[in-house]
Amino acid sequence: MVEQDVSFKLEETKVKLAKGGEMSVVYALPAKLREPTTSLIIAHGAGSPMHSPFIRYFHTELARHGYVTAKFNFPYMEARRKVPDRNDVLESSFRAVLEAVGDGDHRTVRLLIGGKSMGGRIASQIAAKDGVKVDGLFFLGYPLHPPGHTDQLRDEHLYKITKPMLFLSGTRDTFARRDLLERVVAGIGGNAQLRWIENGDHSFKTLKTASGNAHGISEALGVLLKWLEDLPRA
Repeated sequence: MVEQDVSFKLEETKVKLAKGGEMSVVYALPAKLREPTTSLIIAHGAGSPMHSPFIRYFHTELARHGYVTAKFNFPYMEARRKVPDRNDVLESSFRAVLEAVGDGDHRTVRLLIGGKSMGGRIASQIAAKDGVKVDGLFFLGYPLHPPGHTDQLRDEHLYKITKPMLFLSGTRDTFARRDLLERVVAGIGGNAQLRWIENGDHSFKTLKTASGNAHGISEALGVLLKWLEDLPRA
């Protein structure tokens, strides 16, 4: 018999969109909240939904450590389409989830946003705009540029963000050449930190774990947990 994990529980809900339709949102609610109470919204990447092993890992492991987590599907993924929505749709969808989590029954003292690849990029784009209130951002493989196109940097908006930011990136990530990402983070200033997963790819899979990513992804989780603990208290 499989023993049930009682350190957190899952709760699924729907968030309605201003222009019609809705998105699925899944909360992972810890049995015991860590102080100060903190929520993290974790957005998926372009090619995999919120139920992917990568997103599921961070969603549940952070909850086991006392953090409320929320994951969701962007509209195109909810409709099982392969091509991502337009940029404005992605941003408005993330905003809708941010409002639902920030004002909902499970709201906490602190609220952070981020995610994998595209999900983290969209989080940063809405955080760079006026009126969006978050306490920090975390990037699980920030897509600084398309693979092989280092002249197409997605960094201009990052310099407008003043909240704490954590960039987690693999040294083999084809979406973020090391010297370029280091230069961008240095240019952002003291509110941004960069941590490398040695030999990790875009999903933190390392050369030593070709059949999986247990080592790289667990290392990334550890860095994220330490960063959360060191954040200034609200």
